Parts: sequence; structure tokens; C-alpha cells
Amino acid sequence: SFFFQLRNVLKWYAKEFKDPLLQDPPTWFKSFLYCELVFQLPFFPVATYAFFKGGCKWIRTPAIIYSVHVMSLLIPILSTFLFEDFSEANGFKGQGPKTFHERLTLVSIYAPYFLIPLMLFFFMLRSPYYKYEEKRKKK
Repeated sequence: SFFFQLRNVLKWYAKEFKDPLLQDPPTWFKSFLYCELVFQLPFFPVATYAFFKGGCKWIRTPAIIYSVHVMSLLIPILSTFLFEDFSEANGFKGQGPKTFHERLTLVSIYAPYFLIPLMLFFFMLRSPYYKYEEKRKKK
């Protein structure tokens, strides 16, 4: 079945790239996944509608909130890959990157999940198209 194949791909990825967060997810990482299901996933169809329809200036605030939320979740993830001690002594059972190159590979896999929301954030802040214009009262 499709889900069985998907699970196999996930296992292959986690082992091949030594991603400890997917091999044996800590509780904090699982909470991030739940946040993604509850807050981020519903945002996608709403944002898709707003961007394809065009002229939806109301998407600015939700897009800024979404991008800040995603970027803030990536900070502990990227920090874990860069600074965590993945030795057997710390309970990682040999899981996790052993070399700096392996750490950078993991960071590069997750980096787009930080960089794309960062671009969205700056686009929404700087784009004159999405800024609200105050309506002046006629006298």
C-alpha cells in the first residue's frame, strides 16, 4: 500500500542521512509535528486560495504569523543537528550524525523550511501590494 511505501521511504531517509529526530523522535519534536498538523497544515489551503485569487490583502498577517511560527520551530531543530552530542553515552544508540559533514547535510535538508518562510516574511513586510492603506474620511 501507499502508506507502507511511504513509511519505508521515511525509514530509509532517517537511516541514510542519520536523522535522529526521525529515527527516535524526542517528545519536543513530536510536539512540533502536532503544531504543524494543527496550525500549519490548515494554513496551506487558505494561503493557496489567497495567493491564486489575488487581491487578498488579509493574507498578510496570517502569512507573517505562519512564517515566524515555522522559523521559530526550526531554531531548536537546526541547533540540535549542529550542537547535540550524538554519542552512545548520551543514549542515541549510534543514531545521529558523526561527522561535521553529516551535520551540515542534515542542516541543508532542513534549511529550506527556514529560508522559504523567511522569504515569505520579508515579502509580506516589504511588499507595497500587501500593505493596508488607511482610508481617509471625506470632509
